[in-house]
Amino acid sequence: MILPEFDPESTSTADLKPTLDLLADLLISTTHLAVLQHLLEAEESASYWVPLSTDDPNPQSTALALLDAGAHKLVIPLTLLSQNPDAFADLPVDRLAVSTTLTDPQTAHHLDPVLQLVSAYLVTFPATDPADIHANLALNHLVSLGKTSLLPTGGARRVVVRLPNIVSTPDLVAQLDRAGLDLLVNASDLTTAKNEPEKLNLGAAYAASLTSDRPDGLFPTLVVDERDVALGLVYSSVESVTESLRTGQGVYQSRARGLWHKGATSGATQTLIRVAVDCDKDTLKFVVRQHGAGFCHLNTLTCFGHPRGLTALSRTLQGRKQSAPAGSYTARLFSDADLLRSKIMEEAGELCDAKSKEDVAWEAADLVYFALTKCVAAGVSIEDVERNLDRKARKISRRKGDAKPSKQEVAPKKEQDPTPAPIPVASRIQMQHHTHSTLTPAERSKLLLRPIIDSADIISRVSPIMADVRARGDAAVLDFTHKFDRVRLTSPVIRAPFTPEAMRLDLQTQHAIDQAYDNVWRFHDAQMDRTPLVVETMPGVTCTRFARPIERVGLYVPGGTAVLPSSALMLGIPAKVAGCREIVIATPPRPDGTVVPEVMYVAHKVGASCVVVAGGAQAVAAMAYGTESVPKVDKICGPGNQFVTTAKMIAQNDSSCMISIDMPAGPSEVLVIADADSNPAYVASDLLSQAEHGADSQVVLVAVAMPPAHLAAIDDQIHEQASRLPRVEIVRQSIPKSFVLSVETMEEAIRFSNEYAPEHLILHTRDAEKLVEKIDNAGSVFVGEFSPESCGDYASGTNHTLPTYGYSRMYSGVNTHTFLKHITAQQLTPAGLDALGDTVMRLAEVEGLEAHRNAVAIRVRDLRN
Repeated sequence: MILPEFDPESTSTADLKPTLDLLADLLISTTHLAVLQHLLEAEESASYWVPLSTDDPNPQSTALALLDAGAHKLVIPLTLLSQNPDAFADLPVDRLAVSTTLTDPQTAHHLDPVLQLVSAYLVTFPATDPADIHANLALNHLVSLGKTSLLPTGGARRVVVRLPNIVSTPDLVAQLDRAGLDLLVNASDLTTAKNEPEKLNLGAAYAASLTSDRPDGLFPTLVVDERDVALGLVYSSVESVTESLRTGQGVYQSRARGLWHKGATSGATQTLIRVAVDCDKDTLKFVVRQHGAGFCHLNTLTCFGHPRGLTALSRTLQGRKQSAPAGSYTARLFSDADLLRSKIMEEAGELCDAKSKEDVAWEAADLVYFALTKCVAAGVSIEDVERNLDRKARKISRRKGDAKPSKQEVAPKKEQDPTPAPIPVASRIQMQHHTHSTLTPAERSKLLLRPIIDSADIISRVSPIMADVRARGDAAVLDFTHKFDRVRLTSPVIRAPFTPEAMRLDLQTQHAIDQAYDNVWRFHDAQMDRTPLVVETMPGVTCTRFARPIERVGLYVPGGTAVLPSSALMLGIPAKVAGCREIVIATPPRPDGTVVPEVMYVAHKVGASCVVVAGGAQAVAAMAYGTESVPKVDKICGPGNQFVTTAKMIAQNDSSCMISIDMPAGPSEVLVIADADSNPAYVASDLLSQAEHGADSQVVLVAVAMPPAHLAAIDDQIHEQASRLPRVEIVRQSIPKSFVLSVETMEEAIRFSNEYAPEHLILHTRDAEKLVEKIDNAGSVFVGEFSPESCGDYASGTNHTLPTYGYSRMYSGVNTHTFLKHITAQQLTPAGLDALGDTVMRLAEVEGLEAHRNAVAIRVRDLRN
């Protein structure tokens, strides 16, 4: 088999990552702990093999943390393992692998006791001829060791070879497999495309190790759902496996009809979750998310009849959530959180009191019923629950077995020691520190730079998407939505009027959106140019300027797993105030193909004509060029990732497209200027509010004449507050790349800020309002300690779509004028033309434009005669 190797810090193979996850085992090449933990804590991570660095000062602690986070295997360098085998002896063998090269003298037989501590060997072999691989004694010994000593938990040890000097081909994969070896292949050498012969096709490489004893060469394939419930038995071929991996769907080989795209005609499609092969490599297992009525042509979930147990209960409850009669008990359970909570507490108590086997089973079933009702009400599936159980099972360390105290049982706090406990340095979340007076000019310039984006690589990936949408319209948009969002839609748009069901919100959320809407409207309405500018430049010569709305605008609202009604508000309200005739909103779908109701509600309030259910470059292309369903717009506004930004800029530069955009953009950023009067907790909270946006967020603190103790207090607050955040793993990546710059004077701080030109500038200083007049470059300024950036993001009234990456030097944030164009007019009286005519005629003569001179001359001649 193959073991793909993936670098999560490289953008060149990012689009291949979802497909690689389908193969389960995936070697991650980085040793960056924060990146690894972020990957491992993703909701549906694959079986990741993660490396342990030889430079790690505390490898045992890191190993435990990575395994607890969900690493399938921890790859330990042989030098590290052999130096201190006892440090890893207590860890599960099936969760450990070892890496080495065959140039190391340490691969001798005397290391067999050490090698017994692991379940896989990752060997780099600098051979140039495949024959050398089969003849190598050390490799043969590892293969023999793997076959003769099964793991304590069952299964054989794997031997994986990295061959940097030999081109990977399906034939090589097959040869190595026959010798008991797996091949490590870098993701950059793999492809799912049909027209990249210079790369190794992922499907062909995966199928190269499969064997078949059938005359037709097909492989029996067991299709199961996410709970491993068998849906049916089908057959696969190399071609169908390749197509499944390329599309992310269930595709099989029909013995009668050829290539079979499951659900292509019935609508009962399958999203591919995982592909596995059995121990003899002659049978496949496809784990799928089944859509539609079910797998079977008889409209049952499985070919073996209807499901039972938890699967059946989950499907029943999901159906009742959608269609339970008004006033029924089930409908009340879904609508009355207090009633459901009472039932769960009641059934839990009855289960605890049950004695006999029959009573325990009965009460447990009742508790499971109401617990699952709670899950379905919250949009949680039984598969989500089982994924969390799997994650808990992968943990190595265990908490104490005592019960958590109830709220009533919590003991009163002891009087605190006035000296706070030190924060462990190993896990500390801390910014870099620089002192302005010690920086060289080159170091200072480096601090002003943003991360370099490989625009050529991004353009090369975005351009084909835009060209395909332009050529194929709706079909291309739907295909890309399926590929990137794993959602199969029948139409890319939802047209107004939107249904009440699509906009249904709880009253608290609706009130919050309504209040934010009112504030943002009030501020943007005040910006509207309703009175023409009229200037008489000289007697008889009157010049005017008046505003007109841009007719059709497209608003990109990031989304998918996120809920971002604020972006819809910040874009939709100024467009409506400006009077744009058509407002089109584009936002990615949720996993079930719908759009979050908060965004739909805002779309309704701003009068959007339709919502494009798509994200990324395909959404930008659809609005820029227009499709059968998506109206072509004149201007596209809105934030997004680097692919969205690149798509907007490509469209703007395409003269045949005829659109404009609001501004270029980069990662979200904040610069805080703080002095010794600042509140450390407030400063830290503002820095973290941007750090949680993404791993590439830019966060800067300029500390003005700040005592060391005050700066240390901010550092402590950053760590303490960040550690409690749900998105702490993102913060663990962004904060260490951010920095504190200590300066002596406020003038130095303002000068640095104006050169940095931040998206958000927050002034945590005494008399902060007096500094505003000195600010030349910033997207939006937040003045004083009670003006957090979050208010501008949501509801104070200013707009949160702002220039980043230093573009605030020359761009404004989105405002009402973003959606207006200004037209000028002039009117001359006869006396005015007579007075101005000689000047115009002389300047036309100087430029050699006789027709221009003549247009004035014939009129002046008549006036003067």
